[in-house]
Amino acid sequence: MGEHVIEFRSADDHSHFRRALGRFATGVTVVTTRTSAGRIEGLTANSFSSVSLDPPLVLWSLRRNAPSLAGFLEAGCFAINVLGTHQRRLCRHFATPHPDKFADVPHRPGLYGCPLIENAIARFECRTEKVIEAGDHHIFLGRVERATHSDGEPLVFSAGALCSPALLADPAEATANATREHAS
Repeated sequence: MGEHVIEFRSADDHSHFRRALGRFATGVTVVTTRTSAGRIEGLTANSFSSVSLDPPLVLWSLRRNAPSLAGFLEAGCFAINVLGTHQRRLCRHFATPHPDKFADVPHRPGLYGCPLIENAIARFECRTEKVIEAGDHHIFLGRVERATHSDGEPLVFSAGALCSPALLADPAEATANATREHAS
């Protein structure tokens, strides 16, 4: 297993950079909004991250050439719907262009009218605090107004594939359990 190294000097380096980034596992979300005209938008994003507990801030990013960029910029609000492993279909659905992405997707309006995906394992309803232009993306910084969560395994994206998390056993705990079982 060799290490792949590249220094970024040209546009040809994007695929290597993308593969390297893929080694960092992320959760999968559907980010939604409702414009002042009432149009609802949604897309799959794995760029979600927490920023601050006090005040409660999160961020996510969107490509400059995304068809929904104007809607998210204008709306001033968004909801982050964290998908569980039972929602793989939604991940692909919201990553693909559709005339009405919400037609067959159970959802309800949340704060500011942003769609909340039913059965998501967590939801963060936010006001857009700031938008930062950075490279080929816009970074949306949001102030969390309401957060909800429920039990479930998060859907994970790593190395270009959807995954489910695997809990790693603590070696000390495994040894203690084996000793107790052997002594019984």
